[in-house]
Amino acid sequence: MPYEHLTIDRDGQTAIITLSRPEKLNAIDRELHLEMMEACRELRDDDGIRAVIFTGEGRGFCSGADITSGRERDENPSRAERLDEYNWVGRQAMMVYRGLDKPTIAAVNGVAAGAGMGLALACDMRVGCENTRFKTVFIERSLSPDSGLSYFLPRVVGISRAFDLVFTSRNVDADEAYRIGLLDRLTTADNLMDEALELARQIAFWPPVAMQMSKRAIQRGMETDLEDQLEYETHSIVFARRAPHDVAESADSFRERRPPVFTGE
Repeated sequence: MPYEHLTIDRDGQTAIITLSRPEKLNAIDRELHLEMMEACRELRDDDGIRAVIFTGEGRGFCSGADITSGRERDENPSRAERLDEYNWVGRQAMMVYRGLDKPTIAAVNGVAAGAGMGLALACDMRVGCENTRFKTVFIERSLSPDSGLSYFLPRVVGISRAFDLVFTSRNVDADEAYRIGLLDRLTTADNLMDEALELARQIAFWPPVAMQMSKRAIQRGMETDLEDQLEYETHSIVFARRAPHDVAESADSFRERRPPVFTGE
């Protein structure tokens, strides 16, 4: 389907979702959330796509929430009403982003603040460059965190660093972000998308059903006890082996000393 506020490009088995509101540093309004949800559903159902990259057009990744644009502004509701509606849509959107059962990578090309930081953290991995900057920003707006940030941030950097970043609302540059784990790869601005695409290609090379189950297992493992997780791992392996071609290909290619070709079947 055509999109107004984002683009989807395909590079082999990788899809690139680019937020396209550069005049507002790709701030997320209700319409962009809805389009991103639809894009995730489109890619979820595309068996030819095995990894998804999120990035932003222009000099920003995503500057956060924009609750002043479009229909909300025309109807002139109160700030509280705009926040309520935006947050309702945002909650649904974060569940869709998190639930995309293909590996996701944020190519953080500039500022990722507030809801934009939440989007980056909702991705499975993050690649950045010298222009990357993170900022929680909520406390400056007399708000507590939303967009999943209070869920993802302590899981990524630890609880005390999460308190630090939320309580101070300070800028985190690329070097610090890489050091504390907000970024998994750090490169130059010129090489950012090449680095993200290379990472996506490495991921897309492997059997997609096993990759899907691995993602689900790791996500679930953050929220359960060891005994339950060990049982879930057993069920995941059984499910992953329902792709008989890929199971056989993994053994055949090893025996024949050649690169495997996985099809998801």
